[in-house]
Amino acid sequence: MHDVYPLLKKTKFPDIFRGQLKSFQINLGYKCNQACLHCHVNAGPKRKEMMSLEIIDQILYAVNKFNIKNIDLTGGAPELNENFEYLITEARILGCHVINRCNLTVLLEPGKDHLFDFFKSNKVEIIASLPCYEKTNVDAQRGENVFIKSIEVLRRFNQIGYGSTKGLMINLVYNPQGPVLPPNQLDLEKQYKKSLKEKYNIVFNNLYLITNMPISRFGSTLISRKEFNPYMKLLKDSFNNQTLNHLMCKSMISIDYQGYMYDCDFNQMLGIALNNNIKKHISGLSDVSFSNKINTAGHCYGCTAGSGSSCGGTLL
Repeated sequence: MHDVYPLLKKTKFPDIFRGQLKSFQINLGYKCNQACLHCHVNAGPKRKEMMSLEIIDQILYAVNKFNIKNIDLTGGAPELNENFEYLITEARILGCHVINRCNLTVLLEPGKDHLFDFFKSNKVEIIASLPCYEKTNVDAQRGENVFIKSIEVLRRFNQIGYGSTKGLMINLVYNPQGPVLPPNQLDLEKQYKKSLKEKYNIVFNNLYLITNMPISRFGSTLISRKEFNPYMKLLKDSFNNQTLNHLMCKSMISIDYQGYMYDCDFNQMLGIALNNNIKKHISGLSDVSFSNKINTAGHCYGCTAGSGSSCGGTLL
């Protein structure tokens, strides 16, 4: 796999600084039941890196100490961490809103059926990956039969009130299949809702469009296909200054499975640590100044192109 960071660090990006810290995005490990090309984590079934209970308890201590209001769980497939339910239960006791980033099909794995009711009882917000509303496109990106399995899981969520009941949010995520910018979010959301309702009687709350980051598997593939420089030019040419005040990194930090902190999940995958690129651990959180300058490189143009991009969809 090609190392994209030497190419990205050559690119200058406007200075940005973190404001009030409100959220932790927690990567519970890189193991996943899928292995998708666009995945910036390089997750897959053979990955062994998983967050321990000790690190989870250190995070919960920090959540309480710094009055963190939101925790955003990601991976890999976060549900594959054996301490997944413990973390959610304790975070809810501390008054946190919990978001779980779910690939849907993981909930069909053995021993995961009870999670539907667990999510409901804890009012966990689900952000579910579904790259298209057509079977052919999803299976091409994710693997054979992933679409129909995803529909099965969405139906289960609908049956227990997700998508139609206050407090039970389920949002879908769209990634472009290649080195292009996402289309208009509201227009595509209408298409998703119409198609999924008419064909499968599926309902959901919002569609989030996320720009593919030129890192990890996707970035390496772009280099192999000699598409890296054209894609970077597209991102830079599409820079929108109005997105800067809305970037996720301005109110959030990312925590890896070992407990080290980063400005965002993408910096985590590139190994760009928090605060002048000096590795800081969650156990030493009180020593970190969160008003410091955020570490940036060329990939940051992925979050500021067009209408902007974040883990919660477009920014504008």
